Amino acid sequence: MATVTPLDDITECPICTEVYTDPRSLPCVHTYCLKCLETYCTDKQPGDQLACPLCRKEFTLPSNGVRDLPKNFFVGKFLQMKKLSSVESKTSPCEACSGNEESGSEVQNFASVYCVECQMKFCQKCERVHKTSELTRSHKLFDIGDNMNVQRLYQSMPPSYCDQHNDEKLKIYCFSCKVAICTMCYFKSHNGHKCSDVNEVENEFRKRMKTDGDSMVGSVEKCREMLHKLKKEKDDFNEQVEIIGMKISEKAEQLKQMIDDHKEKLMSELSSMQQKRTNEIESLREEIEIQLMSMESYKKYVDEVRQKGTACDIARAASGLHDRADELLKFDVIERTLADLGHADVTLKPSISEYAVSKSLGQLRLNIVKEGGLI
Repeated sequence: MATVTPLDDITECPICTEVYTDPRSLPCVHTYCLKCLETYCTDKQPGDQLACPLCRKEFTLPSNGVRDLPKNFFVGKFLQMKKLSSVESKTSPCEACSGNEESGSEVQNFASVYCVECQMKFCQKCERVHKTSELTRSHKLFDIGDNMNVQRLYQSMPPSYCDQHNDEKLKIYCFSCKVAICTMCYFKSHNGHKCSDVNEVENEFRKRMKTDGDSMVGSVEKCREMLHKLKKEKDDFNEQVEIIGMKISEKAEQLKQMIDDHKEKLMSELSSMQQKRTNEIESLREEIEIQLMSMESYKKYVDEVRQKGTACDIARAASGLHDRADELLKFDVIERTLADLGHADVTLKPSISEYAVSKSLGQLRLNIVKEGGLI
């Protein structure tokens, strides 16, 4: 975590593939830029059902549109860390003395440290003043640039502030409402609810996140096995189609012109069977890949939150992540659909026809056998 690179995966929007601007989370835990969601939800009204662009999990558009979707504070903090740890930060101006109206200076002094409490960048001169001032001498300062220790910096960040009361820190977790709240929220809306200090529930939630994340491992492997079996089924079927097509072509060549019409009919039927079967397999493969992607994405995000999140981050995300884990672990419909798909064999059997050509070439049959081996 000492450089920028490890932060890229959780700070880039899946839609625009650029660094997040105002990241917002959907109920399925996937996060997108606010501007990307606004474009995605164009012409949609509050209360409408929309599908997540990645996993297609449906959500209801809030009363005030996408701007009412919760901010992802965990990702937001890492965006700030990424900016501070970039090489360009070495040439950023001091935010205390460089060219501001109060100092009356037009000179830009480059910043060298970042203060966690003040959330400002200082040059070496301002750093010395900061360290000697009685009010700020205890503040934590970090060197900025590509050698910044991002992990230590993130863990040193002060607790998050309440959305409702901007000057109040989140210190309490309400078990009744499953949210992290401030003291003012407790007295106004949660008095009488079962609550606890966020630091006291942190370990419990971290353990539950780890359990939920670990439970994905087996299911991910199961999805991979199903995809492998589907691919084998597709390859085997297409191989049989190719063999039968060759047989049809050989017989058609023997019968020359008189069998051309019947040959075309059989090839058309074969193509239709292949297309139908392929569409069935591809449709189910897409569903399984989406399930796999959602599980892997969930596991990766949960690990990031569990390993690097503060107590407030953990408390904020715990309930939603647990509920999402329960949803992802239920994919009986896909398993039943896979079982119903079964195994298909395409064969060419001779048949009696009023035309000699039909009798010579035969007719196609598509035999589907449901086997437990596919599940």
